Order: sequence, then structure tokens, then C-alpha cells
Amino acid sequence: MSAVAVVVFPGSNCEHDVVRALRGLGGDARLVWHGDESLGDASAVVLPGGFAHGDYLRPGAIARFSPIMAAVAEFAAHGGPVVGICNGFQVLTEAGLLPGALRRNTGLRFVCETVTCTVVSSRSVLTSGVAPGTRLALPINHGEGNFTCDPATLAELEGSGQVVLRYEGNPNGSVAAVAGVANAQGNVVGLMPHPERASAGLLGSDDGLVLLRSLLDSAADEALSSRARGAAAS
Repeated sequence: MSAVAVVVFPGSNCEHDVVRALRGLGGDARLVWHGDESLGDASAVVLPGGFAHGDYLRPGAIARFSPIMAAVAEFAAHGGPVVGICNGFQVLTEAGLLPGALRRNTGLRFVCETVTCTVVSSRSVLTSGVAPGTRLALPINHGEGNFTCDPATLAELEGSGQVVLRYEGNPNGSVAAVAGVANAQGNVVGLMPHPERASAGLLGSDDGLVLLRSLLDSAADEALSSRARGAAAS
């Protein structure tokens, strides 16, 4: 069974939701403290939602310096699946693992509702098992989820299939209604909606399960690749 490391920062509050949802799908999800320096034998990583370090300075600005982030960056550089949800997305942009930035919502209002999102691209570890055009009902819960980037970056993201999820209705003012993006390789993904809260009937939707299944499938592929690399090295 592939292990998924769910990183806990001081102020994280969605880690247990992620663990429960992944275990409900048969995954081996484990909590990893932000002060650790190793991910162990993890085959995927999730940075969950919450308010890491109280969101002082900017959301994710302090969390990017946590010791575990060096291991996350190395894991990502070798193609390992990494997903940041809400605050985790903010951490990934602050750490330079994803393009763009997250800023205050339009109107400076905190949003907490279930929204409809459309899968734009299947070129990521989170959407590989989902057909483009699929509509998903997913909860959002954030005050600084307004994704922004310069026009050249947006054109690159759109052209290379790195925009993986888009809002219908654009609840926070994100450029081009972007709800989730991936890096160029597709192994690092950030999204503001919470797929773990749209599982097992929580908040009236199971639509997050298709995304979490894709992550577990990607983790299984990474575990096989890791074993192959180990065998080749020996």
C-alpha cells in the first residue's frame, strides 16, 4: 500500500479530514510534523488547509521555511506527487513550487460555500483519472484564495494544460476563474476547493473522491517507480 504524508503545520486544521478521506478510499495516510526533515517512505504528499503559523505576514509565507519543506521540494523535484489544498496551495506558491500567488478575495470577503468547478485538464496527479469537462461540487472556505499571475504566465498555464480546475461563477475573483493549477510536469498541484470535504457525503457531495482517487493512483505509480529506481541502483 502506498503511503501519503499529510503535513501538519502549527495552525493546520484540515489534516484529519484529509487522512479520513484517503483512508476511506483504502489509502495509507499518515500525519507528518512540519518540523520533521524526512517524509519517510511516502509516495505522495498533501499540504492540507488551515492557517499555517497563523497566516502571519502572508498565508504560507512562514510555512515555506519549515524543515519538512526541503524534503517536499526534493520529493517534487524527483517527480513525486504533491498536492496543496487551500492553505497548502498558498504554501506551495510561497515556496516557488507552483506559479502565481494567492491574494485577498475580491471584495475582501471570506467565502464559505459549495461551488461548482470544471476539470480543465487531466494532465496532473490530481486529475489524471477525471475527464476534462467534468463538473464537480466542491466546498471552499477561504479569505485569500484569489489566484493571480501576470498575463504571460497565465497564457503559459493555459497553453500547457496547467490550469486543472476552474470555477463556475468565480467566487473570489481569481484571474480566469482559476481554482487549481499544476506545475509543468503535472506532479505538483494546488487548489483552493476542498476535495476531502466532498467525500463520504460530507457537506452533501462525494465529488471530491474522484480527485483523491487520482492522487492515490499517482501515489501507487510513484511507489512502483521508486522500487524500480532502488532495484536499478542496487
